[in-house]
Amino acid sequence: MTPEEFLDAVRADAKTELSRLGSSKSLYADTMGEMETDAVLAAAADAEHAAAETFAAWAADADDEAAAEAFAATAEEEREHYERVAAELDAHEPSEAVPAIQEMLRGFDDTLDRLGGLVGRTLAAEKSKEQLTGYFVGEADPQTSQLFRDLGADLDDQLERATDLLAERCADEADWERAREAATAAIGSAYDEYTERLESMGVNPKPVC
Repeated sequence: MTPEEFLDAVRADAKTELSRLGSSKSLYADTMGEMETDAVLAAAADAEHAAAETFAAWAADADDEAAAEAFAATAEEEREHYERVAAELDAHEPSEAVPAIQEMLRGFDDTLDRLGGLVGRTLAAEKSKEQLTGYFVGEADPQTSQLFRDLGADLDDQLERATDLLAERCADEADWERAREAATAAIGSAYDEYTERLESMGVNPKPVC
């Protein structure tokens, strides 16, 4: 399997989940209904901070040198993302609550699972960045919408980094399948949290046709 085939397979596996995570309801879920600019920015900052913490921990305990370097580079990008988003707020203290997707990722200790999980998280994050960009376009705030466009561009590098390593580490189809399951599980955890939050507010998570 090639990196491109792997990404296509994960996207196909999680087509419904990614579609709904990319819907206009996703920010409503992230902010628990507080669709104000500061709440949107705070939720985005919290997500970046939690991701940076996860990938830094992976880098610290990885027994695969190349994977450790990839995780460290991703952690640094996420830390920079956090600082750039937090700078848009008067002040920000990261939430102690850990997003469901990060809770799942922190439970992975195998390199293939982690690389697959990184792919899943990055695909979910792409959808989030699209919604954040769209929100600030709607708010007539081109500077902040461009910020989230720029952050979204970094995700391409993260996907390439993870899938290139998978291509080197996967010895057979069983290895690819393991990584694929980790990727879809990560996306699924984000989707489950999205669903639970909307339902707790009396909102139907499914699109109205």
